[in-house]
Parts: sequence; C-alpha cells; structure tokens
Amino acid sequence: MTNRYETVFILTPVLSEDQAKETVKKFTAYISNGGAKIHHEENWGLKKLAYPIQKKSTGFYYLVEFEAEPTLIATLETEFIRDERVMRFLTVRMDKDHVAFAEKRRNKSKKTA
Repeated sequence: MTNRYETVFILTPVLSEDQAKETVKKFTAYISNGGAKIHHEENWGLKKLAYPIQKKSTGFYYLVEFEAEPTLIATLETEFIRDERVMRFLTVRMDKDHVAFAEKRRNKSKKTA
C-alpha cells in the first residue's frame, strides 16, 4: 500500500548552485529508485532561517511530493541524516485534504506566474 508524502529539506548555504542541484538530484533519484512516483518538486531557493542552524542563518529549501511505500521513508531519512549537506528535513504523510490543498496552491501559483 502506498501513501502520499511531502518532504522538505534544507541544504547548507555554503554549497554552490551546482552542488545544491547535485544534492537534490541525489535525493530525487533515491526516491525514484526506491519505487516511488514523484508527483511534484519545488525549489524554494536560498531563504533566511527562523533561527541559526549549525551557525548558519540561511539555507537552500527544496520540496518533493511523492507516492511511496512506508518502508522507503525510514531509509530516505537515514540518507538525509548521513549527508552533511542537509541541515534539516521533514517528511509528512499527506491526507486527502493536504493533497487537495497542495494541488490548489500549485494551480494558484501557476496562474500568477
């Protein structure tokens, strides 16, 4: 049984743009190779953090929405922990209301773009 998940992770700001893209590609490939179907990806760019993490006040934010088996989440989070380029991450299971809200938010942002 697959569930829909949303993961947001923050990469350290000392990375170059290419290094950040390479790191994102590593994690999206890991998700895909784990048998998941990626529904949406968003690069939120370099943003100011609410509080310092590892003495850094900014970070590269990235969001991935995907559908996967629950067993993939534990291994994905282990990969996040092992990678020193990742400062923080959060994965949540999306219920039907969350999925509907995400779709609505995406459609709204497409109209303004």
